Amino acid sequence: MFDDYVEHATAPTGGLTHGALALPHVQYEGFEPSPYDKEDSRADDDLGPEGSDLVDPATASAPVFELGRVQYTLPAPLVSMVVSSDLLAMGLSSNMVVMIELSHAEQVVKIQIPQRKPGESNIYKIFLDPSGRHLLVTSTQGENWYLYRGWKKPKLLKSFKMVIESVAWNKAALLSSHSTSTRELLIGARNGTIYEAVLDSEEDFFKSQDRYLQPVFSLPERHPITGIKFDTFPAMDPKKTLVVVTTPSRIYQFVGNTDRRSEEAGRVFTGLFASYRDTAPKILELPGNTQHSELHFYTPNADQALSLPKAMAWMTAPGVYHGTLNFQSISDDLIDSASLLPYPVFPNSPAGDVPQSIALTEFHFVLLFKDRIVAVCNLDEKLTYEELLPLKPNEEVRGLTADPVRKTYWVYTDQSLFELVVGNEDRDVWHIYLTKRKYDLALQYAKTASQRDQVLSAQASSFFDEGSYFKAAQAYAQCSVPFEEVVLKFLDAGERDALRSYLISRLERTRKTDLTQRMMLATWLVEFYLSKCNELEDSVASESVSHDVEDLQTERTIVEEDLRNFFTTYKANLDTSTVYELIQGHGRTDMYLFFATVVGDYERVVEHWILEEEWTKAIDVINRQTDLELYYRFGPVLMRNSPKEMVDSWLKQPALDPLRLVPALLQLQRLPRDPLSPNQSIRYLNYVIFEKNDTSPIIHNLLITFYASPSPSPSKPSSSQSPSPEEDGPLLRFLSTAPSDPLTGKPYYDLDYALRLCKQTNRIQPCVHIYSKMGLWENSVDLALAKGDLELAKINADMPEDDQPLRKKLWLKIAKYVVQDKKDIKSAMHFLENTDLLKIEDILPFFPDFVVIDDFKEEICNALEGYAAHIDELKGEMDEATRNAEAIKQDIASLRNRFITLDSGETCSTCGYLLFTRQFYVFPCQHTFHADCLIGLAKEFLPSYALRKILALQNELMKNTQKPVDRGAIANPVNGVQPSWQPSSQRALLSANFANISNPIQNGARAANSLGRNILSAGDRLRDLIIPDALANAVMAPNWIPGMGRRNDTEKYGDKVMQEVEELKTELDGWLSSNCPLCESVVVGLDKPFVKDGEVDSSWDL
Repeated sequence: MFDDYVEHATAPTGGLTHGALALPHVQYEGFEPSPYDKEDSRADDDLGPEGSDLVDPATASAPVFELGRVQYTLPAPLVSMVVSSDLLAMGLSSNMVVMIELSHAEQVVKIQIPQRKPGESNIYKIFLDPSGRHLLVTSTQGENWYLYRGWKKPKLLKSFKMVIESVAWNKAALLSSHSTSTRELLIGARNGTIYEAVLDSEEDFFKSQDRYLQPVFSLPERHPITGIKFDTFPAMDPKKTLVVVTTPSRIYQFVGNTDRRSEEAGRVFTGLFASYRDTAPKILELPGNTQHSELHFYTPNADQALSLPKAMAWMTAPGVYHGTLNFQSISDDLIDSASLLPYPVFPNSPAGDVPQSIALTEFHFVLLFKDRIVAVCNLDEKLTYEELLPLKPNEEVRGLTADPVRKTYWVYTDQSLFELVVGNEDRDVWHIYLTKRKYDLALQYAKTASQRDQVLSAQASSFFDEGSYFKAAQAYAQCSVPFEEVVLKFLDAGERDALRSYLISRLERTRKTDLTQRMMLATWLVEFYLSKCNELEDSVASESVSHDVEDLQTERTIVEEDLRNFFTTYKANLDTSTVYELIQGHGRTDMYLFFATVVGDYERVVEHWILEEEWTKAIDVINRQTDLELYYRFGPVLMRNSPKEMVDSWLKQPALDPLRLVPALLQLQRLPRDPLSPNQSIRYLNYVIFEKNDTSPIIHNLLITFYASPSPSPSKPSSSQSPSPEEDGPLLRFLSTAPSDPLTGKPYYDLDYALRLCKQTNRIQPCVHIYSKMGLWENSVDLALAKGDLELAKINADMPEDDQPLRKKLWLKIAKYVVQDKKDIKSAMHFLENTDLLKIEDILPFFPDFVVIDDFKEEICNALEGYAAHIDELKGEMDEATRNAEAIKQDIASLRNRFITLDSGETCSTCGYLLFTRQFYVFPCQHTFHADCLIGLAKEFLPSYALRKILALQNELMKNTQKPVDRGAIANPVNGVQPSWQPSSQRALLSANFANISNPIQNGARAANSLGRNILSAGDRLRDLIIPDALANAVMAPNWIPGMGRRNDTEKYGDKVMQEVEELKTELDGWLSSNCPLCESVVVGLDKPFVKDGEVDSSWDL
């Protein structure tokens, strides 16, 4: 509030918001740390419901009250002061009202009360409503003013012609709304009359601020009404009203219903007081002569509109009359526990010295005397606080006022202001309640661990003396009384149940780091629980005949459930071997199994149920835990006795390793089994293979073993069993649908092992299927025929689809079997209809020498007719081919007569020289080439086989035409420039490689081919071996140049050689002129880069 203006007797509080000390920092400090984690909900209950409110001793010993002077200079002597909702209002002798909002103490508002004549009206008292908005100023002359918060000038209340001694504000209405109206209020006047009035700050031309004023009751003795207060109750549904009125010697209680019918302000108290015109109210008189009489109430939550007062105090001549208010009372006297507190006597003080003013706090009466201020505790009526007022000479004490909403207290004189800071008011409350043996209240107000310990120790001893042993146990567990002392007290009293409760509470409060202590307590408690369970069982057994034991059975059930919860909670603090011995010593099998389950010792539980032959319970225990080792360890015995349930358990646990379950699966291999019930091992193996996609050969082989060697039937021994075709169905289905290795295409099971096992068990169809899996088709067909299964043989004969000869061979085996072994001619004829590989002539050799043809005469006729039709079909195809050949010859002949017209200046598409200078080729695409240019282009795109052929033809031609050709005689170079096709240096001809061949004409092609193959192995060198110049000379037609003809060559080489040369030239001409090289190179070079490796492309350079 007045942070900058208050002088403190001790260090400053650092901020006096609402005039009180800041609450101390709450922290935990007990006689032992909390044994629980922060997340544990019991951590806050470690020391009881209020255990978390303990503070440090220094804070707990802070002073109860502190008096500080407010540094404010009054402009005139102070007459009256009120504080409400942090608004301080002072009435000065200069008829000035000073108002200060304590949250903004630097802002001081001064308002002058107008006077008709100087000195005519003096301020007597001021009254401020709980909201701090409405202010009443009364004078000794009976004039009254109304001032609303924010006004600059007060309004004279013309109808208020009385000296106001007290005002009862409508707190509920004022704090619950921000209305400009005061709503109905009661005024106590000096003339002993009670008035009801309503004030409103809203401006209304036709109404004044005092909306109405009327007297409602007059006291018979006409004494000044020094105090008045009213409250409506109950708080949530107000139906009745209590009005308390005091004079210097009397206190009145008016209780009744008000006349309120709506929320609008109106005359509501008329009916209440009218009921007391003929009936006297509740009156208490305390005679005495005093000039100071005040009425005060204490409301715990005064800032709430619907809160009701808890206590009252009335200052009288004999003392302070005080009590609590009981709004539940059905009588007219609502003041309970009323008593009179005599005023304290001080040394060097005159006798009969009475206070000037009083104030009421939660636990104290604050009394203001002429020279000091004291506080008396209202619990034990002892003086708690006394301090002399630092008065100046000629300074007079005026009064003591309190803010009913903010709970701040102020002392004022005619020259000074003091603030009484209520800090640690409940410092000694716990000790007072402890002295009065009100332990619950003492615990509520104990602030330190030592205080709480004292209260709990006293409470525990009190409970024990009263025989409330369980309550004593709980209290002893929270205090510092030695453990041994408490245990001996309970043992001496024979209260083992209460001792058990004490041990549990101590265990809950023992530090988790004290492992030894916790283990000892927990073990001892287990012994207590077990003994109690056995004791109750004995009681039930002994009294079951003569008495109703339902209560005992209920108690036993509760104790057993408590023991189970204890095991669950404190399993970490128990030694398992010790607890097992204790439980076995008391013969508690149920607890034995429960404790083993709680600590996770499932192996012990399973062993117990197996010894008891409770197979289903053992499997249930295994299902509830996560250790896979138990599945492997107890799998064999459980599989042997309860296979279905065991396999169900395995199916629920996909993490199991099937290989480790093989010993358990084999338990069913040799045990007799009902044929109608499925084999559970096969069921699990199918799940592993087809659901989990297990590829282990062991698992696949094991399933084949179960299929091939079923369990013996109880009705007949296994030696007499012979598998039927129906029994082969499951095995065949598995062999057909078993998954295969995607890399090899073979099944995961061992084919050799499966074949050997099927042979041992005489399972023919599976053996045939395995032969087919192994690719041994002949063996599979032979085995099927050996067993007489013709259909099975047919199926296997069609399996090698890609090998037609083998299929025909297999079908011939079957046909031979049908004809020779079965000697069934008609079946053999029908047999031919099942396949298109065999004809009747294929099976005729199998018929006996002497057989009647009538059985298959029709089939032979059909076969002959089919052959005749086939011959006719072939003849038609031959005729069609002949016609096509004649058409092709005619097309070829017409092609020979084709011609094209060339211009005399036509040039070669490659070298650019005149085309007619030497032999040339013209293509339909209009491209023209010299012969040597065509050869040079063609060898670049022709495939390797064509290059080899051209190379061979080149070699043959070179051997037959060794005459050098004078190229100058054929054509003269233009302008003396050598043509681009003429090589700069003569390369050696390939004919040199055949010089040693004795018969070059006959063996030349063979030698050329041999050389060609050698050259092909060299890669690109094959094209280098083809010499365009040599080929051009070889294919040159000599009769197209004047002066040259065939006659000379014929005479030189002979007709035979020249005929062969012409054939070679014709063949070479066909290879060269098959395609235009320019057009073909476009297609061939689509996938080649424009710039070859090693070339530098500079066309894009800048």
